[in-house]
Amino acid sequence: MATEEIRVGGTVQGVGFRPTVYRLAKACGLGGDVCNDGEGVLIRVSGSEEAITKFVARLQTECPPLARINQLIRTPYEGEFKFDDFVISTSVNNVIKTEITPDAATCPQCQQEIFDPFSRFYRYPFTNCTHCGPRLSIIRAIPYDRCNTSMSAFAMCSECKKEYYDVENRRFHAQPIACHVCGPAAWLERADGKSVTASMFSMLDDVDAVCTLLQKGEIVAIKGLGGIHLACDATQETVVQKLRQRKKRYHKPFALMARNIEVIEEYCSINAKEKELLTSSAAPIVLLQATGKKVVAPSIASGQNTLGFMLPYTPLHHLILRRMNRPIVLTSGNLADEPQCIDNDEAREKLGTIADYFLFHNREIINRVDDSVVRVVGDKVQTIRRARGYAPASISLPLEFHKVPQILAMGSELKNTFCLLSEREAILSQHLGDLENAAAFNAYRENLNLYLNLFEHQPEVIAIDKHPEYLSSKLGKELADTNKIKIYHIQHHHAHIAACMAENGISLDSSPILGIALDGLGYGDDSTLWGGEFLLADYRSFKRLATFKPVAMIGGEQAIYQPWRNTYAQLVAANLWNDCEQKYLDLEIVKFLKNKPLQLLNQLIEKRINSPPASSVGRLFDAVAAAIGIYREECSYEGQAAIAMEAIVDVSSLNNDKETLIYPFSFGFLDSIYCIDPRSMWQALLNDLQQQIPQPVIAAKFHKGLANAIVEMVKHLSQENLIDRVVLTGGVFQNCILLEQVSKRLQTLGIKVLTHSLVPANDGGLSLGQAVIAAAQLIHEC
Repeated sequence: MATEEIRVGGTVQGVGFRPTVYRLAKACGLGGDVCNDGEGVLIRVSGSEEAITKFVARLQTECPPLARINQLIRTPYEGEFKFDDFVISTSVNNVIKTEITPDAATCPQCQQEIFDPFSRFYRYPFTNCTHCGPRLSIIRAIPYDRCNTSMSAFAMCSECKKEYYDVENRRFHAQPIACHVCGPAAWLERADGKSVTASMFSMLDDVDAVCTLLQKGEIVAIKGLGGIHLACDATQETVVQKLRQRKKRYHKPFALMARNIEVIEEYCSINAKEKELLTSSAAPIVLLQATGKKVVAPSIASGQNTLGFMLPYTPLHHLILRRMNRPIVLTSGNLADEPQCIDNDEAREKLGTIADYFLFHNREIINRVDDSVVRVVGDKVQTIRRARGYAPASISLPLEFHKVPQILAMGSELKNTFCLLSEREAILSQHLGDLENAAAFNAYRENLNLYLNLFEHQPEVIAIDKHPEYLSSKLGKELADTNKIKIYHIQHHHAHIAACMAENGISLDSSPILGIALDGLGYGDDSTLWGGEFLLADYRSFKRLATFKPVAMIGGEQAIYQPWRNTYAQLVAANLWNDCEQKYLDLEIVKFLKNKPLQLLNQLIEKRINSPPASSVGRLFDAVAAAIGIYREECSYEGQAAIAMEAIVDVSSLNNDKETLIYPFSFGFLDSIYCIDPRSMWQALLNDLQQQIPQPVIAAKFHKGLANAIVEMVKHLSQENLIDRVVLTGGVFQNCILLEQVSKRLQTLGIKVLTHSLVPANDGGLSLGQAVIAAAQLIHEC
């Protein structure tokens, strides 16, 4: 007889892991116990060595659907052993080293039960089991037990207790278990305060009534899993426009939810990988190609050829959409740029002028969790926003990171996340939004405190972006000063590259990789704004090898929202404005710019008055879009013009290899590094406009020309540096056409291309890069 202690780490709490251990231990004839503790799951077993080995093997192959074993350590057990049978013991509180499971979409078995009239869970909107349901959104502390969640307010009835303690039941130790008798309840309210009952609509209940309200063209605020959403019929343009005006979200695309895959297929094409994502336990919003067979309201995603669809991921949503044969809008319940509401009273106050009705429930949302957004590029998943379903699952780092102390990385200003790094595991927060909004910054601070307490994370090092005005950087500096701990200032684009290296498992001692980081802007080492960078980098340091020609951002931040400013700045920088006034006076863009206060703009450029030069490829996209008439005057969100231009690209021109269908770029020097100059591209583009070449063809020529210029620069740099791997990162590489064009061309040269999948290429992945750079520099210093 042997007696062992088995320590299991990873995603092993709240996912039915202990019941699986119990079942397998009994099947293998072992005695002992299993419990949750701060490090994960602790198992003590006694039996023959053969039986224990068989038990461990089955545990790894029969792991529950939502579980993930990161480590399994077997050691002889030397303590007193008093177990004749195998039991599940009470959880133990100690140092936190385990993971919190992301919220999981309703499993097929629970879906079946809520529509089964003979089930006690029939039409119960909070049905769940160990394979699905709330996790991060309801947890206050680890271990993940009911007393540490918002379900502690609901005492289990006898039937739920019976299932909870029945090892053969799917709900054995499912912490949020509840039913009509003992659990949370949902109800409908009118925004005007008048009473409402489901009987007014002859519906089954308040949840069913929501479907009728949506079909009638009403706007309903729905409290879901990680926040409150605003919903309406996605096929009624009048109500969609009403929602946009009330919410003050004038152009950003709305997310859609449909009852099932069949409904989505009426509006979009779906490949196997996209279907897998839609039906996964993460159930993210998936960006899909619109087919035009059926169309949603025009203002759902104007200027785009994709729609963001998700499937119902809670019983509440399944029940609402049971009778809905068309998509609904399901967008964050907030005013533009503010955090999503999670509290009933807060929603009544802030959403009362937006929604006509509220569907509330009384299960408290502890942690705000937005919907995740992904898309498929080629055969690879690209994460655009990492939140519900994915956060806060940890990202395992290369082995060499196991020695680092606890590190806190503060992230960026926009699309913020923060990162906790400890013992080879990086925990990224869910997407927290743009910190320039005061409410979002307050929510960021609250979430940061929550995570630090939840994971008992006591950072010895803090990593921040180098930009001195980022609120996240200022807060990080304040925390470092207050707690007298070391702080690292991390360059923005180096962090982008390091994040991609980390998620691709690149070793700490790996030789430097060429990272191409293209985005809106980031603070450079020379105190200028960068945004089109070629950096030879490892985790510790980087060398800037090449960049795009810096061009003034006239008016600073205004240039982000008024693309014409970038067009004029580009033409001036290329010394082409005199040509415009002489040779291209009939062009719409020239006539448009002639009506602007050019003398004042020239002074701003020359004297650099709120017009800093930036090597931003994001602004180059805006400039080209405005030149050909796409969102020329104004954008309501960053990148709107660029996204719209990508959507109209002529596919036949894109796939044609003729040199005449590729815009040329020039190459030169900026100080001591190489530089890509778009002057020749602008000359060719102006000629095309004069010849009235269609927008889609010009857009295709620009994308191909830019991709070609990037690859030519890589070829040139390869002659001077040993380059066999290239990282493509930064928000600009969320452009599928550019990503695919550059990747394909580099791969034909025999260069391995590393891209993002687990974390966003945009600033949402920046905190991971900050954390691993700080860790690498710390290891190097030691």
